[in-house]
Amino acid sequence: MEKLIHFQLDLDAPIQKVWQSWSTEEGLRSFFSPFINMELRPGGPFEILFSMEPPEGSRGAEGMIVLAYKEPEFLAFTWNAPPTLPDVRSHMTHVTIRLTPLNAERTRLDFKEDGFAEGGQWDERMEYFQRAWGHVVLPRLALSLAEGPVDWEAEIDLEPYRRLVKAV
Repeated sequence: MEKLIHFQLDLDAPIQKVWQSWSTEEGLRSFFSPFINMELRPGGPFEILFSMEPPEGSRGAEGMIVLAYKEPEFLAFTWNAPPTLPDVRSHMTHVTIRLTPLNAERTRLDFKEDGFAEGGQWDERMEYFQRAWGHVVLPRLALSLAEGPVDWEAEIDLEPYRRLVKAV
């Protein structure tokens, strides 16, 4: 059986607004990280940096790229492991985001990450991202769509938004 992280959530936002959150630097800054380098084109960078203090190569999702997209319904990009998992950091997985309008003001987001191998730090990597995507990133997306961009200096309560994220 293929190893896969799969979440779904229904967002109170039109599809174009959800698309903008994932497909622009400004949108990604609103929920993912304040440090973004992204160009929406196949082969373009999809870099999400979590800190500028560590040395290059240890700042986050460096070297990730856009694989494919179809506006406003599909985006695919590569992803790596955190620097704390050096044995698997250089091995890329694939993230796909699919958006489906439920009506004019609501959108279903289908999130998948695949390409995991077996054994070693791969199990840790999968556990890490099961939590990171489901308990942090996707709830912050929902929060940013409901309340505006994340204030990176403030404490935020993600609990109400975590309830929207369903493991599939």
